[in-house]
Amino acid sequence: MKFRMKSIVPVLLAMFALGAMSVTINAKDKKSDRILRHVVCFKFKKEAKPSEIQRIEREFASLKKKIQQIRAFEMGTNNSPEGLNKGFTHCFVVTFGSEKDREIYLPHPAHKAFVKILKPILEDVFVIDYWR
Repeated sequence: MKFRMKSIVPVLLAMFALGAMSVTINAKDKKSDRILRHVVCFKFKKEAKPSEIQRIEREFASLKKKIQQIRAFEMGTNNSPEGLNKGFTHCFVVTFGSEKDREIYLPHPAHKAFVKILKPILEDVFVIDYWR
């Protein structure tokens, strides 16, 4: 079977165009599937009592029920054997669907009330946000 180059070029162009369109559609889908992670690590003052730290854990976790923009919440305490935590013992990950959701969360009255409880026993905090 012989193919003429002139007759196959439009077919190849059409195939390329359809492929490009599907990549564009998939890219749009992927963008809407992205989530914003808000990672917060705490170093508590030496004089902080275990009961106070447990209260902070409970209060932070309860924000998911109080602030509808929070999609997910995770927390844990450091157990790395590397010794590189620089005194930070607790890590919290708050997941948002958009930067707008985070903008609502930060000044939200429930978040502000939590920070007020936290501050007296907090020595230092580290925060980093990233898209996934």
